[in-house]
Amino acid sequence: MMSDNEQELEKIRARLEKLETQMSYLCRNLGIGSEEVPTWNASATVVNLIRKGDKIAAIKAFIDETGANLKDAKDYIESLKF
Repeated sequence: MMSDNEQELEKIRARLEKLETQMSYLCRNLGIGSEEVPTWNASATVVNLIRKGDKIAAIKAFIDETGANLKDAKDYIESLKF
């Protein structure tokens, strides 16, 4: 018999597998290779700049940290909700 934590972990694994399958399907149908899908996270510096309301500095810092282009950085920063 599995513990509650083990059951929860199995549920998470099943959801993750489903999401990965869906992502693969979308990428294939959109013609996007897996190497083209960005895996970005906002650093503490970027988050602090956003919280201060300095979106331009946050975008610049994000570009410096990730090498993202301006459009992708702007879209990513604007997608964050704090």
